[in-house]
Amino acid sequence: MQVRSDGRAIRLASRQRATPHPALRATFPSRAGEGSRAAEQTTHAIEPIAGSRLSKPLTLAAMSLGFGVVQLDVTIVNTALNSIGASLGGGLSELQWVVSAYTIAFAALILTAGALGDRLGAKRIFMAGFAVFTTASLACALAPTSPVLVASRAAQGVGAAILVPNALALLSHAYPDAKERGRAVGLWLAGASAALTAGPPVGGALIALVGWRSIFLVNLPIGMAGLWLTWRYAADTPRTSRELDLRARDIGGGLIEGGRVGWSDPRVIAAFGVVVILTALFLVQERRAEQPMLPLSLFAHPVFAWTTLVGLLINIPFYGLIFVFSLYFQEVNGLSPFVTGMAFVPMMGLVLPVNLVAPRLAERFGAPAVIASGALLSAAGCLALLGVERGTSYWAVCPQLLAMSAELALCVPPLTSALLGSVEKSRSGIAAGVLNSARQTGSVVDVALFGPLLGKEGAFLFGVRSALVISALLLVCAAAAIVTGIRAESAQSAHGRP
Repeated sequence: MQVRSDGRAIRLASRQRATPHPALRATFPSRAGEGSRAAEQTTHAIEPIAGSRLSKPLTLAAMSLGFGVVQLDVTIVNTALNSIGASLGGGLSELQWVVSAYTIAFAALILTAGALGDRLGAKRIFMAGFAVFTTASLACALAPTSPVLVASRAAQGVGAAILVPNALALLSHAYPDAKERGRAVGLWLAGASAALTAGPPVGGALIALVGWRSIFLVNLPIGMAGLWLTWRYAADTPRTSRELDLRARDIGGGLIEGGRVGWSDPRVIAAFGVVVILTALFLVQERRAEQPMLPLSLFAHPVFAWTTLVGLLINIPFYGLIFVFSLYFQEVNGLSPFVTGMAFVPMMGLVLPVNLVAPRLAERFGAPAVIASGALLSAAGCLALLGVERGTSYWAVCPQLLAMSAELALCVPPLTSALLGSVEKSRSGIAAGVLNSARQTGSVVDVALFGPLLGKEGAFLFGVRSALVISALLLVCAAAAIVTGIRAESAQSAHGRP
């Protein structure tokens, strides 16, 4: 009995040591508890503050930096073209490649990048894109020759392709309400517009004070700030299974080289042949895949299909004519890079405030009316510039340039919001990728199409006028397309189809 009693006593004492009195636990926590709480505190210290009150506006700020740095390189590089040509050598074709290597990589990979974000989480992919873009910008600044600069610009395009669709996916996830999302997209585009506006004067000033290489170095602090804000505040998106396709589709290279070496050149014909074959193979693969990278069923929705087409049509005139008039101001009228940059400030400056107003106009008058009005106003501006000559006063062309900016200012916010609203959230990344792929394809085609028109000896002004006529026609088509799309959507709804 004594042994049992002692044994029980020993066991009780042991149990008491293993489970201290609550008061003692409060005063002297166990080491295991301390370790658990310390680990928990460490985890909270390093986790992004995705649920904080500031998460929405700071996510928007990070996404705006991502799109802003992409847009900054459009106008800032156009301003530097003459300086780059004088420093590294080469003719108009090489300068086209400095612009188009970026947009070709952008357009070719943006769809894949959107699907990759849907598959692995948009936040992780967005941050990877920011890192690629920032590193490539440093490589551009250090480029010793034109080929190295072109390759580095292509790497920038890869980063840009990753940034844009995943930024939209993260925005759509952060702002689930349609009205809130529309305004957030307007602010996101306004940030990009601010970058577009800042590009020419900042680029011109940097070129005059430091040299053309400095225009790429401004991306480094932007990249670091965007990475930190995204890591700290953005909430990741849901993940879905999605097929990936890494085959690039390049029509821009064929257009550029066609203008330089002739359209009957075997290399040009081969380039277009490759585009056709790869596009056909891509569509066959997507139709057969269980989880396609590009669900072709999305195009059964008229809003999605027609807004994508409009995105393509409006980008060709806007960015193509920036390229055209950058060369016109410098080569024909003899303006310096800085003065050329300042010449674009009113045009670019109008985009920002109108981007902010456009979502409210779309709420009041309807997105189709706002988009069509912007396209037609821009077309009128293009036609009003047909009288441009050598030595034409800047003030004689400034009102028309302001009218031309209407397409980007009025069209893009309601266009983007309408497209995102036409698909479920799990497909927001791929939807954003489709729209931006279409828009960047327009940016590839514009420089590749207009460049050869300018390159004909003694026919620069004729090329400018041809580019303006083509732009006006495309904008009228864009206005007709959005009206057609909305009518088709209404007809489909009336027949009870999804």
